[in-house]
Amino acid sequence: MKRDVSSRIALNVTEPAELVFAITASTHYSPDSEHLAANVDGRPVEIDELHDAHGTRLHRVMAPVGAFAIEYSATLHAGDRVGGDDDVERFVYRRPSRYAESDALAPTATAEFRGIEGATELLAAVSSWVGTRLSYLPGSSLPTDGAARTLLARRGVCRDYAHLCVALLRGLGIPARTVAVYAPGLSPMDFHAVAEAWIDGAWRAIDATTLAPRSSLVRIATGRDAADTAFLNVFSGRADLVELTVTATADALPDDDVTQLVSIA
Repeated sequence: MKRDVSSRIALNVTEPAELVFAITASTHYSPDSEHLAANVDGRPVEIDELHDAHGTRLHRVMAPVGAFAIEYSATLHAGDRVGGDDDVERFVYRRPSRYAESDALAPTATAEFRGIEGATELLAAVSSWVGTRLSYLPGSSLPTDGAARTLLARRGVCRDYAHLCVALLRGLGIPARTVAVYAPGLSPMDFHAVAEAWIDGAWRAIDATTLAPRSSLVRIATGRDAADTAFLNVFSGRADLVELTVTATADALPDDDVTQLVSIA
């Protein structure tokens, strides 16, 4: 499957800022073509690339005051399978985290999904349960909302759906994590977030929003929750978001059956 992805982020930097972006396809892909560039007031600025343990490519810019913009584009096909044979790593993804409070939601997970046999059936049940309990409503949640608050509010956006799936799965003792992706077929277009669970020796994607086919997703960043997968972190100084444009297309959009196991490269 051929996919074309791109993004543009414009910021107003009012104090010199250390900016770290997660907007490029992960190291699991070998793009046919790729371009990344940043500028302030039209002048190019240096970009440093760093990789984390999951293949997330982080790009750091020390931005002076001015009108900042960073642009990325890539064309890619299939990627390499993501590993996960590290027992310590899977312990990490069974613990509660900032936005996925699995300790608080474990009783709910046990009550709702007790007795479901088979990993495929469990993932489908969690995905459907979250998808039917929440209403997708842009602007309805705060950046500080976690899974517990999302469940109480009964509404949210993709990151909220992903956090609730992750928290419920961890509450059942299943390693689960959050993935930021480009999502061909998504409407309106934006960066997207889904969950992953370690099932049958591989990481399997869960998207309770059902807004884009899982097999067309392009992995950007992987981590415990949105704290690890945000498209932008401002670590010092001051920078305000002015523009965010994301595109993701595929030469074919496959059907997506939530009862089937799907892995993202």
